[in-house]
Amino acid sequence: MEILGIIGIFIAIIAIIWMSVKGMHIAVAAPLATLIVILTSRMNIFEFMVGKEHSYMTGLAGFLINNFAIFLLGAVLAQYIEKSNATLSIANFVLKLVGRDNSFYVMLAFALIAAILTYGGVSLYVVMFALIPLAKPIFKELDVSWKLLPIPLFLGMATVTMSMLPGAPSVQNAVPTSVIGTTLTAAPLLSLIGAAAALAYGVLYLYLQLKASKAKGEGFYSYSAGEAERQADELTSKQEVQIDETKLPSILLSVLPLVTLIIIIMLFSKVDHIILIALTVAIVMSSIIFRPYIKEQMSLLNAGANGSIGSAFATSSSVAFGSVLTASPAFAIIQHAITSIPGSPLIGLSVAAALLSAVTGSASGSLGIVMNSIAGDYIANGLNPELVHRIAVVAAAVTTSMPHSGVNITYNNLAGTTIKDGFIHQVFIVGGCHLVALIVMILASNILY
Repeated sequence: MEILGIIGIFIAIIAIIWMSVKGMHIAVAAPLATLIVILTSRMNIFEFMVGKEHSYMTGLAGFLINNFAIFLLGAVLAQYIEKSNATLSIANFVLKLVGRDNSFYVMLAFALIAAILTYGGVSLYVVMFALIPLAKPIFKELDVSWKLLPIPLFLGMATVTMSMLPGAPSVQNAVPTSVIGTTLTAAPLLSLIGAAAALAYGVLYLYLQLKASKAKGEGFYSYSAGEAERQADELTSKQEVQIDETKLPSILLSVLPLVTLIIIIMLFSKVDHIILIALTVAIVMSSIIFRPYIKEQMSLLNAGANGSIGSAFATSSSVAFGSVLTASPAFAIIQHAITSIPGSPLIGLSVAAALLSAVTGSASGSLGIVMNSIAGDYIANGLNPELVHRIAVVAAAVTTSMPHSGVNITYNNLAGTTIKDGFIHQVFIVGGCHLVALIVMILASNILY
C-alpha cells in the first residue's frame, strides 16, 4: 500500500495543478486533491480533513490565524493608494523621471522598487498589494501587455532579495539560521556571484520578452480579461493616467504612506508584529492625507475586506493541501528517498531541496525539511555550514513557482489575470534566475570553498 500512497501523492499534485490551470477555484481544487492523498494512503478521512491535528482544516486555519491580518490590512492600504489616485501620481512621476519612450527602463525601475521593498523587509504579499495597483496605469500608458507584469515584479521581489543578497530578511533565508546556526549573510561572496548571474539572466529575459511582445503587436489589453477592461475604459471615456494632474495628490503625499511603511519595518524590525503595526500606521495616515481625494471611505474599506478574504482563503487552501500531504505516511518515504540521493554533496543537496519544494509547493517548507533532516549530515561530512545554507536556499526556490502556490494565487487575484496569462513568466523568472544562480554558485564554490 506504500506504493499506492506514493502514486497518490503525485496524482494529487498533478490533479491540483490541472484543476488550477483549468480555472477551478483553489478552495475547491485543494480539498479534492487532499482527498486523493488521504484515500490512496488509507488515512482516516474525517481525522485528516476536519480533525484537530495535521488536518486540512487545521492547516487552513493555522495559515489564516498567522496571516489574515496582513492580507486584510494590505488590501485596505492598496485600496487607499489606488482609489485616491496616488498610484497615478506615482506612475506619472516615474514616467517623467525615466521617460515614456523606453518601456524597458520603466520595467527595470519597477523591478528596482520591488527589490528595495523586499530587501527592506516588506513581505511578498504586502509588496503585491502595494505595487500591482501602481503598475496598472504605468502599463496602460506605455501600452505594455499586462501579461508581462510578473517579469519585473517577480524579478524584483522573488529572486535576489529572496535568497541571494547577503542579509536578505526573507523567510527562506531565515529558516537555516535557526537550525544550523548560520546568519542571514551566509556565504556573502558566493551569494553576490549568484545574484549577479541571476540579475543578468533576469534582465535579459525581460528585454527579450518585451521585445517579442511588441513584435507581436501586443498591447496592455492583450490578456484574458483585457477586452472586458477595454470596454470598461471606453465606457468611462477616459484612461486612468489621463486624469488632470492638478486633481491628483502630490508625489510627496502619494508616496508618504509607503515610505512610512518601509521606514517603520526597517527601524523596528525586531518588534513583534511590526508588519501589522506598520500597515496600520500607513492606513491611518492614508485615511487622513487622502481624504480630499476619496469621496466615500466606507466602500473603500469594504472593497479591501472583500478582496482580502478571497486571497487569504485561496492561499490558505493551498497551504492546507500541503499540510496533509506532508503528514501522509507516503510522503515520509518520498522524503527519505530524496534526501538519500547519492553523488556530489552539493548536487544531492540541491536536488533534494528542489524536489521537496516542488512536492510541497513551498520553498520555505522544503528548507524546513532539508535543514532538519539532512543538512547536519552534509555538515558532518565536511561541507561548510554557510555553503549548505546558501545552496539549499537557492535550490529550493528553483521549483517554488507552482500553479497552486499561495503567491501565484494571490498575484492572479490582485492582477485580475488567470494562470494562462503570466504564470510561464513566473516560472522563467523565479525558477530560471535561481537555476542560473545555482549552477554558477556550485561552480564557484569549487574555488571559494
